[in-house]
Amino acid sequence: MVTTTAIQITEKLRQIVGIDGVLSAHADLVVYECDGFVIEKNCPDVVVFPRTTQQISQIVRACNEVGIPFLPRGAGTSLAGGCLPVGGGVMIVLTRMKEILEINLRDRYAIVQPGVVNIWLTNALKGTGFHYAPDPSSQGACTIGGNVATNSGGPHTLKYGVTVNHVLGVEAVLADGRIVQIGGPAEELPGLDLVGALVGSEGTLAIVAKIWVRLTRNPQGYRTLLGIFDSVDDATNSISEIIGAGIVPAALEMMDQGILEALEAAFHFGFPLDAQAVLLIEVDGLEAGLDVQRDQIVEICKRCGAREVRLAKDAKERLKLWKCRKQAFGAIGRLSPSYCTQDGVVPRTQLPHILRKITEISARHKLRVVNVFHAGDGNIHPILLFDERDADQIHRVLAASGEILDECLKCGGSVTGEHGIGVEKIEFMKKMFTPDDLDAMARLRDAFNPLNNLSPDKMLPTAGSCGIEAKHPKRRAAL
Repeated sequence: MVTTTAIQITEKLRQIVGIDGVLSAHADLVVYECDGFVIEKNCPDVVVFPRTTQQISQIVRACNEVGIPFLPRGAGTSLAGGCLPVGGGVMIVLTRMKEILEINLRDRYAIVQPGVVNIWLTNALKGTGFHYAPDPSSQGACTIGGNVATNSGGPHTLKYGVTVNHVLGVEAVLADGRIVQIGGPAEELPGLDLVGALVGSEGTLAIVAKIWVRLTRNPQGYRTLLGIFDSVDDATNSISEIIGAGIVPAALEMMDQGILEALEAAFHFGFPLDAQAVLLIEVDGLEAGLDVQRDQIVEICKRCGAREVRLAKDAKERLKLWKCRKQAFGAIGRLSPSYCTQDGVVPRTQLPHILRKITEISARHKLRVVNVFHAGDGNIHPILLFDERDADQIHRVLAASGEILDECLKCGGSVTGEHGIGVEKIEFMKKMFTPDDLDAMARLRDAFNPLNNLSPDKMLPTAGSCGIEAKHPKRRAAL
C-alpha cells in the first residue's frame, strides 16, 4: 500500500537525482527485498540511486524532513540481512557511484567510490606492482563500500588482514545529512580511531561515500599447493601444524567433498571426488625463502596423512585453482535450489571438533551441509542446502544454523568473521557481549545516529528485535 509519506519522499527524491534515479513500482522494489540472506524479505518503500556525496546528503535530509527511515545498499551480496529494509523506508543504492577516483602509487593509496566492485580495483592495478589485498570470495560482484560495511575478509587476509587493515579514511554522510571526512591518505592520525569504528558498523553509523584504501606491493613469488586428504580430521590437523611451525601462509583454505563435487562439475579441474577434504595453501614473499616453506608444508601435510600434495606448475594453474575456490558458492546451485551460508569463527585447534559437530547437527536436522572456509584463521562457512519453498526445511535450517553458531561460542569463538550481524544474528549479540558492552556500542551508535533512522533494527539488539530462531520468510522463491 502506497502511503502519503512514500509519495512525498518519492517526489523529493526525483527532484534530487532525476526520474531515472528513483524506483517506486512494486515490481521494481521486489528486486531489493533481501540480500544474500534470502530467508528474511521485505520491500523498501522507495529505492534511490545517488551519483554524488552531495546527493546522498540531500536524500538523507529529505528523509528526515518527512520522518522516513533510510539505509544504504551496495551489490546486495551480503549474507546476514544487512541490506534488509526491516520497516520499509528509503533504500539508498550506491552502485552508480562506481568511479576509481585516484591511484597514487608513490603514496600507496587509491580513492574509490563505494560502488566500485572489488575486482575492478584489482584489474586497474595490474602491471603496477601493487594490489588491494582484501579479496572476498564474492570479489567479482561485491563492492568496496559493502566490504567496508561488514569488514569483509577473504582467502588472503590470513597474512594481509581484513578490510579495516586497508582503509585509511572515508568521506561519509551522517544520519542528519552532514558530510564529514574521517581519516585520509596519511598513514597515522592522532585521536580516536573513528575509521576503525566505521568499518564493520554495517551502515548504522554513517553512509560511506568515498574511501581511501591502502595499496600493497606485490610479492616476488608464489607457491600454491593443493593437499588432498582422505579424512577431514587429517586436513584440519595439518592446518594447526602449519601455523604451529611458524609458517604464515598468504592463504589457507579448506573445501570438503560436497564442494569438490560441485566445483568439478563446473570447472573440470581434476579434483579427486573420493577425497574427503582438500587444502588450498599459498605462500608468497621473497623468492629466496619460498621453496623452503613449500617443502615444509608438503612434509607437514604428508605427516598428517595427506594422500597427495600437488603444486600449481604455473601462473595459469594457480589462477584456475583460485577461480575454483572463489566461485565455490556459485557452484552450489548445482546441489540445491537454495542455501544458507553461516559465518562462525573458532580457534584453529577447535576445527576438528566444530566440523564433527556440524556433521552431527546436519544429521539430526536431516539437512545436507557442505563446507568451504578460511581454515587458516578458523573462519568457517558451513553451507546448509535446502528449498526455501518448503516451510519445514526453512525451520530446520534456522534451527541448525543457531546450533552451529552456539557451538562456535562454546569453543571460544564468534558468530561472524566477515558477513556481519545484520538482522540474522542480532540475538547472538546478547550471547557474545555483556549488557555493559552492548550499552557502550549503543551509545556510540547514538552519537552518530541519535534518532536511529539510519539502518534501524540492525546489528544491535533493541526491544522486540527478532533473532534467527524467530524469522519467517515474507515471500518464498527458489534461489
